[in-house]
Amino acid sequence: MTPSPWWRADIHADRRPRLLLRNRIVAAIRAWLVARDFVEIDPAALQISPGNETHLHAFSTEEIGIGSGRQALHLHTSPEFALKKLLAAGERQPFSLAHVYRNRERGPLHHPEFTMLEWYRAGEPYDAVMEDAVAFLRLAAELGRRPVATFRGRRCDMTAEPERLAVADAFRDLACIDLPATLSETGAPVAAAMRAACAAAGIRCAEDDTWSDMFSRVLVERIEPRLGEGRPTLLDRYPIPEAALARPTPDDPRLAERFELYVCGVELANGFGELTDPAEQRRRFEADMDEKARLYGESYPLDEDFIAALAAMPDASGVALGLDRLVMLAAGAERIADVIWTPVA
Repeated sequence: MTPSPWWRADIHADRRPRLLLRNRIVAAIRAWLVARDFVEIDPAALQISPGNETHLHAFSTEEIGIGSGRQALHLHTSPEFALKKLLAAGERQPFSLAHVYRNRERGPLHHPEFTMLEWYRAGEPYDAVMEDAVAFLRLAAELGRRPVATFRGRRCDMTAEPERLAVADAFRDLACIDLPATLSETGAPVAAAMRAACAAAGIRCAEDDTWSDMFSRVLVERIEPRLGEGRPTLLDRYPIPEAALARPTPDDPRLAERFELYVCGVELANGFGELTDPAEQRRRFEADMDEKARLYGESYPLDEDFIAALAAMPDASGVALGLDRLVMLAAGAERIADVIWTPVA
């Protein structure tokens, strides 16, 4: 195995200014949140369930107790379940700067261990946490003295007023696809309609692709590369099948209160108006785990404590933001490993 280059003094000296910027951004975000009465939470990384979304993959281990007791545990893919349990317990504005772990992911924008900033506002609409996410973007740009981010030939003024773009409008304008026509009146996905729409738009799909597979292909190929150009984009109002933990919008039950923040085609944050219906959350998780078992031959247990806590959880909105990606853009780096102090070999 070739030794990692990170520990050479000359390479570390080149990386160090970006790493120190990371420290300044973390300190500034923490101070911003504490000044607004958010409470920092330090969630346990080991969980019964690492998350129940189809395409999230965990690092797994086993707790060996005294005697013969053994229990499967997983490193969390997000602190979401822990923070929502604390919302149910009475916290109003929890936040976490947590290391999280995702398997089967490594590349310029992915790392098996990374830092996630996640925060919640009880009793507030998800417009409020959108504004928070934009504030962190501007804060990072100021500290990096780089208001205009560049990445893979794209440019974005991170201090500019964001564009707010509905997913259906993005599919119509950027991919020539009528997304609502691929959903039933109840919001259920209609794979045949999506397949026909993709074919008409010149997007190749496999015969066994699900509606979600095709949705993701359109998003990745036609839409994401054009988001956050010139100014940040808030991609908003996702279809219910693509928002497992979000509540429906009040004006259209087929759509969910979910948004993502993009800069230079890079997704930085994923936010929800949070679903608090335990029965609906269980149904969605079970459907996702059935699909995970079909695709990958594995699934994860449901966190029964989390599902039970939803019944007591207040209306809330929350966001998960990839801190490493934010620092990467603020520092002008090409990959998130360049702004992680000790990357995984």
